[in-house]
Amino acid sequence: MSDNALSSCRAFVFDAYGTLFDVGSAVAKLRDSVGDEADRLSSLWRQKQLEYTWLRSLMGDFADFWTVTGDALDYALDQIGKKDPVLRAKLMETYLSLDTFPEVVETLKTLKSQGHKLAILSNGAKHMLISAAKSSGILSLFDQIICVDDLKTYKPHPDVYQLAVDKLEVEPAEISFQSSNGWDIAGAGHFGFRTAWINRAHSPAERLSHTADVVLNGLDELLPLVGEPQKA
Repeated sequence: MSDNALSSCRAFVFDAYGTLFDVGSAVAKLRDSVGDEADRLSSLWRQKQLEYTWLRSLMGDFADFWTVTGDALDYALDQIGKKDPVLRAKLMETYLSLDTFPEVVETLKTLKSQGHKLAILSNGAKHMLISAAKSSGILSLFDQIICVDDLKTYKPHPDVYQLAVDKLEVEPAEISFQSSNGWDIAGAGHFGFRTAWINRAHSPAERLSHTADVVLNGLDELLPLVGEPQKA
């Protein structure tokens, strides 16, 4: 896809966890308390968190992302043999104030100053997203914080991406969707969004029906690809 693939987009919609917020910072903040298994715990926690959203969607058995995150943490703690209710509570609390990646704040400020519509579209529960965005000082930069609580299913279901179309009142092809998750990029592309995969981990592309329009190392690489906002 050419470098001007995003130049006609009127809105920039961001996945939250792994894209704006560093999910690894949750365990990193408590590494001394977790001990030698910190990296394994962090990886297991994220893996099960994602798996449970997909499985609950397929089962038609929705629970909000706060519940899913807690269930995933319980599994991960059990897997490493660590039963510590106080540590569990502290780890959950960190999800309300995750670190942003270094380039996030300035990139969002620049896009906002250019007049673009900005939104978060996340599986996260609304209170989790608002808390994390407020903690990192980016809440006021967004026109919409869009979550799945009312829809009661998770990405990559097409109905989730439709929420952004409805809330922002733009066509799918006028939305540039940014995510660090290859599966999320595939889902958004399948729906009809323009997509920018923030591939910080330098992972191979997912073998799904849609690939990213652009692949970037960080959100700041988005800025040269962005055109002037179009009139409605």
